Formats: sequence, C-alpha cells, structure tokens
Amino acid sequence: MTDPAWPHTPVLLPEAIDAMVTEPGGLYVDGTFGRGGHARALLARLSPQARLVAFDKDPQAVAAAEALRAGDARLTIVHASFAHMRERLAELGIQRVHGVLLDLGVSSPQIDDPSRGFSFRFDAPLDMRMDTTRGETAADFLARADERHIAEVIRDYGEERFAVSIAKTLVARRALGRAVRTTAELSEVVARAVKTREPGQDPATRTFQALRIFINAELEDLEQGLKAAMELLVPGSRMAVISFHSLEDRIVKRFITRESRSEPDRRAPFAPPAPTRLRALARIKPGEGELRANPRARSAVLRVAERTDEAPAP
Repeated sequence: MTDPAWPHTPVLLPEAIDAMVTEPGGLYVDGTFGRGGHARALLARLSPQARLVAFDKDPQAVAAAEALRAGDARLTIVHASFAHMRERLAELGIQRVHGVLLDLGVSSPQIDDPSRGFSFRFDAPLDMRMDTTRGETAADFLARADERHIAEVIRDYGEERFAVSIAKTLVARRALGRAVRTTAELSEVVARAVKTREPGQDPATRTFQALRIFINAELEDLEQGLKAAMELLVPGSRMAVISFHSLEDRIVKRFITRESRSEPDRRAPFAPPAPTRLRALARIKPGEGELRANPRARSAVLRVAERTDEAPAP
C-alpha cells in the first residue's frame, strides 16, 4: 500500500511490464518492491497460477508488501537485497524464473520522508540507509573516514569534480569537534566547498548521491544482481532494468553487451566459442506525457535483455 503522505509514481510502468511478461502463468521476481507499483501491475497481468517474489532492503517497503500479500497469495516478500536473490530463492525451492525486474535507486517515499536523511530539502539526521536495521549511517561514515576515502567516495559515486575540496572541508570541521550529523550541515559544507554548479542543480546533489550509493553498496549490489538474474532466467525469459543515473546505466549496458557476445576460450583456442547468454532487446526512455506527469522520470532508462541459452544448473 502506498503511503499517501509520500506517494510514489512508478516510472516506465507499462513499458517494463510489457517487456517482461512472456509467460503469464510463470514465476517472476520484483527485485525492488518499493511501494509496490510495479508489483501490482505485474500481479494484474499474471494468471492465478503465477507467483511473484519481491525483494527489498527497506523495512518500510517490506511492510507495504506484507499488506499487499495479505490480499494476494501469489506474492512472497523477502527482506533482502536483490544481490542475494539466487540464494534466497533457493531457500524457497526456486531454481528458475520467467522474468526479473530491477527498479534501481531510491524511491520517492524514501526521498520525501525527512527522517530517512536522503534529501537536502529537509533538515534531518544524516542516515541514508535503505535498510535501517543494519549498517553504518552516512553520518557515522563521515565521522570516521579519512580525507582520502571521503574524497574517493564523492568523486567515484557522485562524479563530483570538487570532491577533494568537499572532503577537506568535512575533515577540517570534524577536527574542530563539529562532525557533520545532519543533512542541513552537510548541505552547508558542500555549498561552501563547491565553487560552481550547473544551472538549476543544488551544489549538494552529487555529494548526497555519492554517499547514498556508497552507504547502500548500490553498484556492488547491481553487479551481483544482474549476474544472479541472468543465471536464474529460463531461456526466452527476460530481465528489465530501470536506472536513473549514468553510473547505474553504464553497468547495466556493459553487462548486457558482455553477455551478448560469443567469446572464445583463450585457454582452448580451437574449442568452439561459448554461446551468448543474453540478447539486448530494447532501450526505452520515458515519453513526453510521463515526463510532464512525473518530472523525476526524466533521467530514467529501461533496458531489456532476453536469456538466449540454457541456464546452467546452480
């Protein structure tokens, strides 16, 4: 159930469902339940014999999924990252699936809930964890990491050219006994350290993105999740991945491209090349109507790939 206080509009909803559902009576995975927009649309498309297993790291998302599950026995919810979908599905006795959907990044309810600490629009504790039951907060990381590590995180995950200046300012403030603990404090530090910024973009945008991605191991989870999804898919079934920034989309694009090639084994040059495992089907951007209705969709990209060969036994 979507919380009316923080509504969530699923991005590229019909496009993702149309691309993914090839077997209405099959078994599907929603790797990022969020507030259930894509899951509801999937269940509406699937037959009574189908099954949907949803994953999410966020306890609030899991609670929303439990509410939906109470009215639809086809749904199973797992409190875990989609990076672990293969082993968690094995625990449920599932070895193969007919489709995997990954809607990456942070959801609107997470951004719009001040207590989560994802946004510089509200003053709140600097948390940023998707799974609030475990792990280190962004504030804790900034309180213990050295200048070099902070700069690397902001540069690599935020593509921020002023990363070193921001890290120096954060560490200098910490040395005075004033370590950053809130979103407003971090936003203020970044605003002083960043000399120029693109028109219309808050100076803190890239730093907040970087810390969120790092704290939640989003790119590492994505690499693992893509591999797990490919290995789970039966031949002819599909994965659909919605990304929201270039770092994510680059990983998805490279993975699909790599697995779409037939590479010879260099250790056995006369052996036949290994068969390709994926076939790229589509790259889809939101249309003008969706962008008018939901400006947050402007950076979204949906990539669809189909499993081509027989999936190996686990």
